[in-house]
This record gives sequence, structure tokens and C-alpha cells, in this order.
Amino acid sequence: MNMNRGMAIHKLAVVGVLATIAAGAGVAGCALFQNEQVAKGKNLYAHYCMHCHGEHGRQNEGYNWAKMPDPRPKDLSNKSEMSTYKDEEIFNTIWRDMKDTTPDKGDKIGDDEFAVPTMPTLKYTLSEEEVWSIVAYVRTLHGMKSEFDIAGRMKKLESEKVTAQQQFDQVKQTFEAAQKKADDEAEKSGKDTDEAVYAKEQDAFVKAKKVLDVAQAAVTNFKERPKFAAVPRPDLTMKPEQVDKLVEHGKQLYTNKYGCNACHRVGEAGGAVGPALDRAGFRLNPTWVYRWIKYPQAMKPTTRMPNLGLSDEDAKAVTLYVATLRAPKPENPIQKAGQ
Repeated sequence: MNMNRGMAIHKLAVVGVLATIAAGAGVAGCALFQNEQVAKGKNLYAHYCMHCHGEHGRQNEGYNWAKMPDPRPKDLSNKSEMSTYKDEEIFNTIWRDMKDTTPDKGDKIGDDEFAVPTMPTLKYTLSEEEVWSIVAYVRTLHGMKSEFDIAGRMKKLESEKVTAQQQFDQVKQTFEAAQKKADDEAEKSGKDTDEAVYAKEQDAFVKAKKVLDVAQAAVTNFKERPKFAAVPRPDLTMKPEQVDKLVEHGKQLYTNKYGCNACHRVGEAGGAVGPALDRAGFRLNPTWVYRWIKYPQAMKPTTRMPNLGLSDEDAKAVTLYVATLRAPKPENPIQKAGQ
């Protein structure tokens, strides 16, 4: 009896130790995943954000900070302020559509909607998971941890995709059966198939396909960077009065919607991340400019310039404005190395 009891106690002890180890491994695995996300976010932050926000998120730390127009980037290291923002709010600041902030002429902007032209969107450049990684890293700049469950988000999207696929398969089967029945009856009667007979099933099929497409796109957008079709040559031929109108609109978009002046200098104003555009009208081909601002990653995958999601019309307007930038050559141009 004593021996059996001792063996039972020993087994319980072993089970307890194994459970503790498993629990510890789970915690360590979670921490490891979080650390991987932070490390990924740090690399992305260094490539897309550091020149304005600084290495440690402090004001006037990034080399471009002092050259930017107002409003300049906030202090990401300030815990008293940054702690008032939810992870989702930081994410939505980075993952958004740009808004035209021109008073009385621009887009309608909600009271709580973030609309700062000098802060670019990364929605059309990075995957959702990559942007959440940036959020995780930004949290470390003010001594906090992101509470957002990135793995849980992925699991949820995958589950919704599986459910949508199952529902689609069922609806498709019902639709095809109804369609075949209508075809068979039409063949027997020697008449054309009456599509109205299975219109209900067809409508359900179309709706289920849309739901599946959305679910599949959500998974893809979470895991992969956006991919777009090659940008075709734009038709920039138009009447002079149309050009003048688009140039004026392009100037408005350049400053008030897409914040190009945050990174590019014209005259004495503008940032230093990208090349100065004073003489862009002389040195840049308009077709090239259009393609570049529509999809910069297609032309240079490693560029720091994000895809800002310009529509065709906005891209034309900005292109035509940039074509008007024709400053005279400087009196004392910078000499090339070796001259």
C-alpha cells in the first residue's frame, strides 16, 4: 500500500512538473512571438518612419523633423500622451486613406478622424500584419507593450475564410443543381432554359462569392503586401484651360492631401527625405512622374516613398503641377565629386 501510494505521488509530481514546463513554454512562445513582432516593427520603422520621427521617437530627433511644415510629428516617447491612445488608434493613423484638408474645398473630415497630410499612409505599401508590428514597436518607445493580439487576428481571419468557403461550396452546389434541373426540363420541352426558375439560387451564389472574395482578400491583405497591376501610360494631352485647372488642383493636393512637401523641397520650403523638386519640370518626364507616384514600389521596391493611394485623376493633377516646377539653375551649383 505504501509503495503504491508513493508511486502515485511520484506520478502526480511528474505531471505537475510537465504542466509547469508546458505553461512556461506557452508564455515563452507568446513572448518570443511578441519580440519577433517588435523586431520586425523596428526594422520597418527605421525604413519608413525614423527620418521624421527619430530613432527614439523624440521631437527634432529625425533629420527631416525640423525641415517639415507644421504640424510636425508628435513625441512618440511621451508616455503621458501616447498612453491615452489605443493600439487601434495608432494603427488607424498609419493605415488610412489620405484626406484633402483644404478648407471649404477638401474632403469632409470627422471630428475624431486623423487627417494630417505630412503623415503618409502605409495602407497601400505594407501588409496589415507589418503595420501592427510597427504599432508594437512604437509602444516600446514610450515604455509600453501593444495589447493587440496579432496572432488572434490572423486566426480569426483564417476562420472566417474557412466558413465563407464552406458556405460558398454549399450555395454553389445548390445553384448548380437548380441550374441543371432547369436545363433538363427545358431540353425535355424543347424550349430555352428559363433562368428565372433558378434566379433565387443564382442570386445567393453571387452573394456568397462576394463574401468569399472579401474573406480571402482580408487574409491576403493581412499576410502580404499590396500588389497592383502595372500602371499604363497616362493620357496627358488636354486643352490649356484643362491643364491650368488640373495644375491648380494638383498644387492643392501636393500640399494639403498627400503632404509631398513633408519630404520634398521646393525653393526654401519642404523636407529633405526625397530629392528637391525645384527643377522637376526640366528633369523629370511627366509619364515617369505619373507612374512613380501611382506605384513607386513597382519602379523601386526598396524606396522609402510609400504608395499613397492616388486615384488616376489625382495622379494626373499632381503630375501636371510638378511639371510646372522650373526654377532657374542656382548661381553656385554643387560640384560633383572629383571636379
